[in-house]
Amino acid sequence: MIEFENDINASLQVLRSGGLILYPTDTIWGIGCDATDEAAVKKVFTLKDRPEAKSLVILLADVRDLLKYVAHPSPEIADILAGFDRPTTVIYEGALDLAPNVINSDGTVAIRIVKDTFCRHLIKRLRKPLVSTSANLSGQPSPAIFAEVSPEIRNGVDYVVSYRQDDTTPAQASRIIKLLKDGSVQVIR
Repeated sequence: MIEFENDINASLQVLRSGGLILYPTDTIWGIGCDATDEAAVKKVFTLKDRPEAKSLVILLADVRDLLKYVAHPSPEIADILAGFDRPTTVIYEGALDLAPNVINSDGTVAIRIVKDTFCRHLIKRLRKPLVSTSANLSGQPSPAIFAEVSPEIRNGVDYVVSYRQDDTTPAQASRIIKLLKDGSVQVIR
């Protein structure tokens, strides 16, 4: 049995019923939900006290999944992503089949392909993209480790993943970039 199997099963049950989880990602601890469930996404904004105009990051397990959720990804996207030396979120134009409230008003969506084993297992078994937003109230610092996640966030989700709670390696949020039509890259964060 995989060391986080119980967390995966409990998370799937919550996610499939429109709930929120607090979970470790390839970067910092995140609040997650099914990225195709508009009501669940609304709960994330409410919990974080974040305006819906500020978009959320979506996690996918495989580059090929981009074809389901992005209208025209660059033919070179797999090579581009393979060249990144750290977790990088890419802003894509032409979002498809996602909850309307995860799509930016300009039609873009921020997606990160995760290499993290826990996240990959969870996303593959959910068979849907996962929202991942920092586990903090809007305007507060992002937690670098689980111990820094506020009680408001811990108590505001439907399930808190146990896996990696004792990991004290400080994590950083991902880099965010936008691929421009001319093929150049704009660094956002």
